[in-house]
Amino acid sequence: MDKSSIGGVILAIAGIVAGLLIEGGNLSQILQPTAALIVFGGTMGAVLLQFPLNTVIAAFRSLGRVFAAPRKHNGQLIRLMVSFANKARRNGVVSLDSDLQTIQDPFLRQSLMLAVDGTEPSELRRIMRVSLDSTCESDERLPAVFESAGGFSPTIGILGAVLGLIQVMQHLDNIQEVGRGIAVAFVATIYGVGIANLFFLPFAGKMRIRIRDEHLRREMMLEGVISILEGMNPRMLEIKLGGFIDDSTRNKKERAA
Repeated sequence: MDKSSIGGVILAIAGIVAGLLIEGGNLSQILQPTAALIVFGGTMGAVLLQFPLNTVIAAFRSLGRVFAAPRKHNGQLIRLMVSFANKARRNGVVSLDSDLQTIQDPFLRQSLMLAVDGTEPSELRRIMRVSLDSTCESDERLPAVFESAGGFSPTIGILGAVLGLIQVMQHLDNIQEVGRGIAVAFVATIYGVGIANLFFLPFAGKMRIRIRDEHLRREMMLEGVISILEGMNPRMLEIKLGGFIDDSTRNKKERAA
């Protein structure tokens, strides 16, 4: 699990609840099913109106990217590409055909298969670039769903508050009921602003980081395979692919070595 994501959710909720309790409030004041129904139902309806159903389903299924720590490490990928480069240098690129079945990543397997089949480097880059751009464009729609929800929910929250105030205005003869009704009405605004800024927008931001990391990883794969096909020295290949790794990750790798 990603400690940052889990800790962020816990800290955000705990901070708000603690502040409420310190001010003398209680949870029953903000647990309003009607307000939740208006905000969540209205937000999801607006999102479904903007995006196709399969895109919305895929976006919520991809929430695992937010809470799961990345299992793929670029350092391991570099070592794998260097081992392929050493083997190709000794026995030729065709010798990598036996390694195709052991590769789990479809993008790397397809790139290496084209290299083994004798595809020219420029043609291989063009073919895989189309696949890379298509995948990236498809992935970019997923965080856009949460960004859209984060934009809609505060407005829907205001709408819920106005609906609550309309009901309150019908009981102006009882000032105590008016005060309590206004407090309940504004719970919808809390829900709308809260889920937008504590969940939807942070989800979208973290998801974009995950997508960018995966895109960068595929870029490394493509450059590695093309460099192997061009006969680049394994040490030079390691340095070249190391340029894709940020300085902090590179320093950790050097200290571990």
